[in-house]
Amino acid sequence: MAQRKRLRTVTEKPDLFDQLPEDLVLNILCKLSSSASCPSDFINILTTCKTLKRLATNPLVLSKAGAKTFAMKAERWSDSAHQFLKQCVKAGNSEAAYTLGMIRFYCLQNRGSGASLMAKAAIKSHALALYSLAVIQFNGSGGSKTDKNLRAGVALCARASILGHVDALRELGHCLQDGYGVPQNIVEGRRLLVQANAKELALSLRSMLSWKPQQQQQQIEQQQNLHHACSVMGATITSCPLLSDFGCNLPAREEHPANQFLREWFETRPVPLDDGLRLCSYRGCGRAETRPHEFRRCSVCGTVNYCSRGCQALDWKARHKVECTPMDQWHGVLEDGGDGEIGAMVGMEEAEYVNIVE
Repeated sequence: MAQRKRLRTVTEKPDLFDQLPEDLVLNILCKLSSSASCPSDFINILTTCKTLKRLATNPLVLSKAGAKTFAMKAERWSDSAHQFLKQCVKAGNSEAAYTLGMIRFYCLQNRGSGASLMAKAAIKSHALALYSLAVIQFNGSGGSKTDKNLRAGVALCARASILGHVDALRELGHCLQDGYGVPQNIVEGRRLLVQANAKELALSLRSMLSWKPQQQQQQIEQQQNLHHACSVMGATITSCPLLSDFGCNLPAREEHPANQFLREWFETRPVPLDDGLRLCSYRGCGRAETRPHEFRRCSVCGTVNYCSRGCQALDWKARHKVECTPMDQWHGVLEDGGDGEIGAMVGMEEAEYVNIVE
């Protein structure tokens, strides 16, 4: 007689994850989204299980996502990436509104929607969005030359500088010094330029000192840079990777994901820019002209152009200081004085900054 096989009853073990309070999981996901170092840190959560995907797409979690969560590559731009940014914007995320606004305004050429998204972030005191809107107002981006609004640009720079944006503070100082969009006040303008340089130096030194114990080699390099920076105060260093009017050799500032996306978009796209349109020469910017001759060019060599004085100042110490050579072909342009709207760019290093004309 054949023996009967005993049927095994398989009892499923309870999923301990489902027993966790949702508030606790949401709090953990908020911390993860705000501190993610790259998009994959957050996207991997979405592909783990349905429960985590549901909780990770909660508006509370999406509203806390940091800038690096949106640091996607331009070559991987897709409808799903667009929808993810839109979902974060709907959740009230200012970083997502700024990033998507920059992409729509400059890359997708949807000027109205892009400016609206940046304005939404600016209302929530997003300093980068305020400064970007100021650049648009100064240049009349997305419109004609007559659409420039210098007073609005100065007001936006003032608001961004109050929030601690160094480039906005420097831009405001040059506007006051040159009487550009505001009554001229040379003393106050130079004071703001000195304040911007001091703030830049403080932020750079602070980043040098924020080391991790496990990164011993990085710690040694930071200490060497700090020692070198303190030893050359007041000296002129032609190999500085970043502007500091004090002449200190400081580490390059971290590029914002939105600017990185713009640069990759225009450098790797199969279709080049329209004839006559140029990119800002500072590699950390990525902005492109929306009409011919929108950006201002170096009045000495005429080979570089910038969307703002902040980018001109950063690129001057990064590389252009050693590359800039006079060209006779621009002498006629300088005598005409351009459109008469851009004054001389006098810097704090014995007038090292060259003029920029349109």
